[in-house]
Amino acid sequence: MSRILSAKLINIAAAGTMAAMALLLDAGAAEASSGKLVAQVSLSTQTMHVSIDGRPTFAWKVSTAGKGYVTPTGSFRPTRMHRMWYSRKYDNAPMPHSVFFHGGYAVHATDAIKRLGRPASHGCIRLHPSDAADFYGLVETFGPTNTSIVITQ
Repeated sequence: MSRILSAKLINIAAAGTMAAMALLLDAGAAEASSGKLVAQVSLSTQTMHVSIDGRPTFAWKVSTAGKGYVTPTGSFRPTRMHRMWYSRKYDNAPMPHSVFFHGGYAVHATDAIKRLGRPASHGCIRLHPSDAADFYGLVETFGPTNTSIVITQ
């Protein structure tokens, strides 16, 4: 594992979430090969599985598009990131730790935690706030060009 990657993972862990601490321990146990981050989102199971260099690292509940809305499927790269974004389309709704990947679609935190695990959004991929913070930090660490967000039915 490179010193730069190790230092960045330490910074993620310093953010204080238990998941980030687990990531640091897991990442330190093996050599990083290519520095690739892949987030696989399943619309049917409402989950996001995150892999680092092909090694499963996290599995999180998500909420994707509810009835009447669509979450796009396909393979995407992050296009922009904001620690805090407010939706211009949906009444200035807060979107903490936003990782945009296709136009106005993003992976971001939600305060509607009880709805995670089932469709509930206007199309974005919603995560628990601590999971969204971890994902945001991982994308910062690996960079958009080394990150893939793959959304399947």
